[in-house]
Amino acid sequence: MNQFNEFLLLLDSNLSGSWWFPILLVGTGIFFTIYLGFPQFKFFGKAWKLVSGKNTKSDAEGETTAFEALTTAMSGAVGTGNIGGVALAIWTGGPAAIFWMWITAIFGMTTKFVEVTMGHKYRTKLEDGSISGGPMYYIEHALNMKWAGILFAFLMMITAIGSGNMPQINNIALVMNTEFAVPKLFTGLFLGVLLWIIIIGGIKRIASVASKIIPIMGLIYFGGALVILIENYQNIIPSFNAIFAQVFTGSAAVGGFLGASFAMSLKYGVARGLYSNEAGQGSSPIAHASSKNTSIDQGVVSILEPFIDTIVVCSVTALVILSSGVWTEKFDTTFSKTDMVILDGIYSDQENIDGTYIYPDHMNQLTRYVQSIESDVNEFSGIINIEEGKLLNSDITVLHSRSIAENVVIKNNADKNLYSGSLNVVNGKVIEPVLIEGKSLVSSAELTAKAFSQGTFGDYGGKLVAIALLLFAFSTAITWCYYGDRSTAYIFGEKGVFWYRNFYVLCFILAAVIDTTIVWNIAYVVVALVSIPNLIALFVLRKEMKNLTNEFINQN
Repeated sequence: MNQFNEFLLLLDSNLSGSWWFPILLVGTGIFFTIYLGFPQFKFFGKAWKLVSGKNTKSDAEGETTAFEALTTAMSGAVGTGNIGGVALAIWTGGPAAIFWMWITAIFGMTTKFVEVTMGHKYRTKLEDGSISGGPMYYIEHALNMKWAGILFAFLMMITAIGSGNMPQINNIALVMNTEFAVPKLFTGLFLGVLLWIIIIGGIKRIASVASKIIPIMGLIYFGGALVILIENYQNIIPSFNAIFAQVFTGSAAVGGFLGASFAMSLKYGVARGLYSNEAGQGSSPIAHASSKNTSIDQGVVSILEPFIDTIVVCSVTALVILSSGVWTEKFDTTFSKTDMVILDGIYSDQENIDGTYIYPDHMNQLTRYVQSIESDVNEFSGIINIEEGKLLNSDITVLHSRSIAENVVIKNNADKNLYSGSLNVVNGKVIEPVLIEGKSLVSSAELTAKAFSQGTFGDYGGKLVAIALLLFAFSTAITWCYYGDRSTAYIFGEKGVFWYRNFYVLCFILAAVIDTTIVWNIAYVVVALVSIPNLIALFVLRKEMKNLTNEFINQN
């Protein structure tokens, strides 16, 4: 698994982690924002009027209302990206990463407007009478490139599993296990069966479920977040300062957080922004294509999606995490082998009374190391000795979750008893299958749960996050199966949808027990892959989009 994870990291470094992908993604949004005359601001008020459905004709062709299409698309976007993804962005890129999430969302509102309009315009009616649309159709019919449409649909089939499926159940299973002690496999099996029951009903059942879950859960989640923010009101302004003050310098080390460079803040802010609102990814047009609206009207409605998803929901999550201070604190946790490395030498993150580090050079070198910048830090290879779960070696440092681990305890993997003996370590990685526990930073949904557990809610805060994540992420998995099966129908016809849905559910169940870091790295790679052909196609269709926008302006 370590080798597979290294392969994923290599792919990611050349895709979303490279210099050109953020430029392509955000650049497309900037180009269309200027080219179309800032539609995300110009049509913002109109979008709210259209989503009410007052202008929708009951006999118009389509399967859902504008509101149902919007909530279906949002159910595909509002999930782990808003609860776990924001925490992951802060954990890796620091507070400054949130700024780049906002930038991605602002320009993503225009990208969403363009891709949804095109996806709706070139939608088609299949043999069974259902509506199907998305980038594969405008790539084929507008660009006359059937092969590229097939390529996009194939990548979307993979992305639906790697992005819309696996990270969702992985985070659900993790938080349900942490907060309610529910075995991960049981969570995967139970929700897998429920998922299968819902998705066989097609878009109408999916839209019906999504239009009920999203508004209700949104209110509950916001209510809980508001309580936390009121309790920590004195830290809200400092939280904004932390976001803006280091935008172009990267986030400095503080507490157990080792710091992040400008490049890391930009990379993870853009990556999490894309994963959160999906602008440019080509997924939302598939849901919006089912609407009874006109193409341009539905495109205007879709402007609300990145706004609600990232500007509102992600910002609330970020402020809760930053104002509570948990992002720099260490908590008791079970170590992930992927996120743990044993270093040669002793390093310390102890602080003076004034908050400065006793050994600033240690923090500087470790910061460079976790950012893959040349440093003096070396990974340990050799034998470590354990007695009653305690490390006997005094010349090593355990790094877990990008922080110096404390109170490390080694246990037998089978019976969970304290381990005694020796372990082989190669390039910082423990070879033997043992269970390792201790205190370190936490990330993803677990970090958000810790933030909600501060103050009034206590342990119930984590349970609130667990329930919110369960509903949000589960609805995301439902919607993404629809994206995958529409892509399957495009390539193989409706006969292939049955087999895809079953494979989708199988992957859903298996992902409940897979390493969290590996699941997220898979998501990073596939999201970037599917975005590239869609963004290129949108740019080629710019003149057609310009004409449609001008017609809409003249009519209104």
